[in-house]
Amino acid sequence: MKKKILAVMMSFAMAAGLAACGNTDTRKEESASDGASDQEAKEITFVLDWTPNTNHTGLYVAQEKGYFEEEGLEVEIVQPPEDGADALVASGKAQFGISFQDTMAPGVVGDSALPTTAVAAVVQHNTSGIISRKGEGMDRPKGLEGKKYATWDAPIEKAMLQNVVEQDGGDFSKVELVPSTVTDEVSALQSKSVDAIWIFYAWAGVATEVAGLETDYFAFKDINPVFDYYTPVIIANNTFLEEEPETAKAFLRAVKKGYEFAIDNPAEAADILCEASPELDEELVQASQEYLKDQYKAEVEQWGYIDPERWNAFYNWLNDNGLSETEIPENTGFSNDYLPE
Repeated sequence: MKKKILAVMMSFAMAAGLAACGNTDTRKEESASDGASDQEAKEITFVLDWTPNTNHTGLYVAQEKGYFEEEGLEVEIVQPPEDGADALVASGKAQFGISFQDTMAPGVVGDSALPTTAVAAVVQHNTSGIISRKGEGMDRPKGLEGKKYATWDAPIEKAMLQNVVEQDGGDFSKVELVPSTVTDEVSALQSKSVDAIWIFYAWAGVATEVAGLETDYFAFKDINPVFDYYTPVIIANNTFLEEEPETAKAFLRAVKKGYEFAIDNPAEAADILCEASPELDEELVQASQEYLKDQYKAEVEQWGYIDPERWNAFYNWLNDNGLSETEIPENTGFSNDYLPE
């Protein structure tokens, strides 16, 4: 799950010739209860941010339970090219995909702007933070002084880390930044090749629990509330949204049902994900799904809702700290207009 962030951060170029995924309608048989024999199904391509995991469960549930079919949609879920989901969605080769508010930032304004919009929050709060081996003093940001942190060498990443270290009274210059080659957080911590890793707790953090590795952890949002931004989000191609708003709404209605099923039935939802991706560790998926059932909607009533105040607070922080080449205006890059009530 770490590589996905690096891939998106390192490239926001348009992918003109990638993954031939068209908008051609195909025929499908309607269910008998609909009272008609046939109707044209809208083809939708959804590109993930990385390999399948529990951030994506609602999609696979919607597919397995027929929620897409009920909305007249035929959905293909694909894994991303090397330059990430953003480029594929921006190119129009996929209508929807997974991204992150922080990694979207270079592409929401300016010469490098991508024609994409965040249309739903997959989880309501930022569950990312820094994990380390237990008892080595890194349960708080200041403790990173003199320790090896696995970095992707991305400006926003390093600025956030510096902010929390300094807010905790630490000296960021004393943190040893080493290039990240981490593909397995458990192995990396056990081997002591690195001391601290940025993770999303729902997957990599839960993985350490399943492996029986004792760790310390702090979340960015708990140190500085401005870092409670939206990650991950569902993005859509802007031309598609303009030309087919009702199709976009139908897609999100089905996805909402999928995630709400996962909230109410985490074990069954985990089984559906494992059936779709049998290479996954079933124990990890079940434990991660149990963790995320309380994170998808958290305290909000409407699945997918993006709070403008929180969205704007993070981009304003980027503006104030010179982390955006072009100033990002408020309410840029997202919309709640396509969400079902």
